[in-house]
Amino acid sequence: MGLILPRIKSPADLRELSIEELDSLASEIRERIIGVVSAQGGHLASNLGMVELTIALHRVFDFLSDRLLWDVGHQAYVHKILTGRNDRFDTIRKTGGLSGFPNIDESPYDLFSVGHAGTAIATAVGMARGASMMEDDGRVVAVVGDASIFNGVAFEGLNQAGTLRRQLLVILNDNAMGIAPSQGGMAEHLAKFRTSRVYEEVKKRVKKYLPQVPLVGKLTFEALDHLKEGMKATLSPHQIFEQLGFIYVGPTDGHDVGHLIELLDGLKDVQHPVLLHVHTEKGRGADFAMAEPTRFHSPKPFKVEGRRVQIQGGDRSYTEAFADAMIDVATEDKRVFALTAAMPDGTGLAKFQGVYPERYLDGGIAESGTVDIAAGMCKAGMRPIAAIYSTFLQRAFDQVFQEVALQGLPVMFCLDRAGLVGGDGAVHHGFLDIAFLRGLPKMVLMSPGDGEELVHMLRFGLSLDVPSAIRYPRASVPIPLMDSVRPIELGRSVTLRDGKDATILAYGSTCRPALDAAMLLRKEGIEISVVNARFAKPVDSEMVADAFASGAPVITAEEHSPYGGFGAAVLEAAQSMGLPTTQMVRLAMPADEFVSHGSRSDQLRLCMLDTDGIAATVRRALSDGESGLKLQRVRGSVRSAG
Repeated sequence: MGLILPRIKSPADLRELSIEELDSLASEIRERIIGVVSAQGGHLASNLGMVELTIALHRVFDFLSDRLLWDVGHQAYVHKILTGRNDRFDTIRKTGGLSGFPNIDESPYDLFSVGHAGTAIATAVGMARGASMMEDDGRVVAVVGDASIFNGVAFEGLNQAGTLRRQLLVILNDNAMGIAPSQGGMAEHLAKFRTSRVYEEVKKRVKKYLPQVPLVGKLTFEALDHLKEGMKATLSPHQIFEQLGFIYVGPTDGHDVGHLIELLDGLKDVQHPVLLHVHTEKGRGADFAMAEPTRFHSPKPFKVEGRRVQIQGGDRSYTEAFADAMIDVATEDKRVFALTAAMPDGTGLAKFQGVYPERYLDGGIAESGTVDIAAGMCKAGMRPIAAIYSTFLQRAFDQVFQEVALQGLPVMFCLDRAGLVGGDGAVHHGFLDIAFLRGLPKMVLMSPGDGEELVHMLRFGLSLDVPSAIRYPRASVPIPLMDSVRPIELGRSVTLRDGKDATILAYGSTCRPALDAAMLLRKEGIEISVVNARFAKPVDSEMVADAFASGAPVITAEEHSPYGGFGAAVLEAAQSMGLPTTQMVRLAMPADEFVSHGSRSDQLRLCMLDTDGIAATVRRALSDGESGLKLQRVRGSVRSAG
């Protein structure tokens, strides 16, 4: 028998295969995913655990007329392979290639471009209600995995789903993991159930009774009731999903493709919300990924040599610098407590946990709750530091406002992945944190230009009696901007270089390329000043006054939207002082476009935030001369990739 995967051009081809052939296909898909991810990085362990379940879903349903919603989009690699994108799968996460997440521009099988967790159930409820109103009988399926069921929005969706009087299938892909091991009471409840004798008993009963379930009509409910009653002795009568209005089935083996097909065939037309609890193994098919599923959640490129797996190294990152700094400040101050929301490795706090496990909390995929916990700890006298990706802090804005800023609590937020993030693309770029935090009274916003400055800003933030945030990119720390770090003073910038022809006010990650651009321009006889702004709030008024005093061009540079960002803060400060601003250019991420996935270097180049782009912006500003740089000019559109 030849290879099966090359013959799969659409999900319809799955319906021609035997169960044995589907098992072989599953093995081929795993080899394909491991081969591509090992070469270029990406989400590995979660996708290896999804293979049989995804095959079964596409075998039973027709998702051109039915609807499939993914709760954590990084689990959709198998879905992409089966829906006509296998030939391009080796371009995933690359510039101009496939997205690492469902993408509405790629395929009619992708209903939402989605990367954040917890959303699928509520969205599915909306689609189910909308379909009923439109007299559309298409089935709706939501796949919930990597512990996103514990997110608050997921529970809100479950609460609403239980009120439906039509078909809705929620599949709980329970792999005992999120990105890190699942946290909280609900996770412990599922873990106890999964590892007990109850699990094996339920599997037997499901296999016995479900094939007898008729596909449609009143008999379906009678048969499902019989199934439920048959399991009553082993299932808690207060099973949470039943209390929310679901028919609960499971847990069942998520790697038995034949049985999954039987289950889905029996459940697909039940005119009532059903939750199918599926147990899978994260990293299935790769021993190294099963042994370390967190490490291989989203690894860099790696090589497998026998039993040894070597992940590609790199220069010291801002994340690593933050992790080491956290250990230092915790050693100095016993009030310091570290929190994250399901990202211990991504934020570097796994290292901190190893040193101070009693002063660390992973709140799970629950950013809102994590921020509230930090507020409560702060009120009790602790100095909590919440390390959360910039894109994920958006999910907790109300809590930052209500429980932190409004109370005047000195909680510190450390925002990793601020700016352009590379292969994860639009769903993960951190381009709004300055805008939504800057409007909060007394909030202090900082961004370091190098790794040493990050350490000093962390200490400075702990000295404040107001809330603060430090943003830094998913990048290696650059060579130091100066021989030694100047002391951090509230709202004060540092001049890195003097020049008469123009001034670049650089914020955070743009300091090094701005300095490099200045050296490049010097060879052309152009001398420019470069200022490390350090603060977006309060912005340095002396820096602004000095920059605009000569009438030479002023360029602000930041990895953020121009709307409400650092450049906007400078513009507002200049206008409040009555300074002319026609010579100002705001260099930022696109004003009204989403930046696609690709390498971070490509993204910086396309947004003109690399050395060459900044230098080109200065040249153009100087060439415009007295014709005037219009106030509305924003260098925030993406350059052509060509």
